[in-house]
Amino acid sequence: MEVRALANSNSAAKRNRQNERRRLQNKTIKSRVRTGIKQFLEAVDGNDPAAAEKKLLSAESLLDSAARKGVYHKNTAARTKSRLHKKLNLNKTD
Repeated sequence: MEVRALANSNSAAKRNRQNERRRLQNKTIKSRVRTGIKQFLEAVDGNDPAAAEKKLLSAESLLDSAARKGVYHKNTAARTKSRLHKKLNLNKTD
């Protein structure tokens, strides 16, 4: 069941349409980022350093892109990338 906001003016109706369109775009971008991170973590758990490095580059690219588009704050993207690098480096030493 979809709940629609009742707009009192044409500009409010347009704002609602824009917000919905942006919400769906942001949802797609966030989903791609989460999938990229998940694939990286699976590669790390699989003890495949070469694949993990490739997946890390892919995840970093997705995070940077999302930060550029304003879906994630730049510090959030940087913090997440730092944590992913830590996981990769811990895995290399094992």
